[in-house]
Amino acid sequence: MTFHVYPDFDMMAIDVANAVADDLSEALHHDERVLLAVPGGTTPGLVFDALSAADLDWDRVDVVVTDERWVPEDHERSNARLVKERLIVNRAVTARFIALFAPASQPEDVLADLESVIAPKLPVAVLLLGMGADMHTASMFPGAQGLNLALAPDAPVLVPIRRDDLLDIRVTLSARVLNGAVRKHLLIKGKDKREAYENAKYLPVDDAPIKSVLTGAHVHWTGA
Repeated sequence: MTFHVYPDFDMMAIDVANAVADDLSEALHHDERVLLAVPGGTTPGLVFDALSAADLDWDRVDVVVTDERWVPEDHERSNARLVKERLIVNRAVTARFIALFAPASQPEDVLADLESVIAPKLPVAVLLLGMGADMHTASMFPGAQGLNLALAPDAPVLVPIRRDDLLDIRVTLSARVLNGAVRKHLLIKGKDKREAYENAKYLPVDDAPIKSVLTGAHVHWTGA
C-alpha cells in the first residue's frame, strides 16, 4: 500500500482524477477495451467531475459501479444515477456504462444475466473505492447477510447483500473481483475514517471488509 496525504479534498480529487486517468491511459495501450470500476456516494463526485474532462479514448472504456442499491437507475439513491450525471459526461460521454440493476423484484432473479456482461471484461483495469467509518467498502458491510460469500476466495462476480438497517438490498462486486484490479485507489476523507482505516489493520476481515481489497492499493486521505 502507498499512503498519500492531502491538505484539502479539492486537491485530493484532482490528484486522484489525474492518477486514474494516467492508469486508464496506460491500460488502453495494452488492451482494446478496459474496465473502470467506481463507487457511488457523495465523496467521489469531484473526482468524477475532473476525470470526465480527461483526454482519453473513452469509447474504449467500460464503466461499472462497485456496488448498487436494488433500485432503478433514475432513483435518487441509485449509484448509477450519480455516475451518469457526474462521470459519463463531457469527454467521457462515450464511455459504456454497465448496470448492476435490472428490473426484477430480487437480484437473484437476474444475477446470472448481469454477471454475464461483466465477467468477460475482467480483470478491472482501474478501481476507485470509498470506505465507510464502519470499515465497509463497496457494499461489503460488517454483519451483513452475504458478506461471507463476498469475501470468499472463490466468490462469484456479484453478491447480493442484505442487512436489516439498509434501506435497500444491495449488489456488490465481490472482494475477489475488487482486489484483482490492476490499479486500485481508495479515497478516505475525515479523521474518523482515518482512524477506522488504521484500526482495520488489526481486525479480522469480517469486521473490517476494507482489508480484503488493500493489497497494492494507493490510499488517498485528507482530513479537511
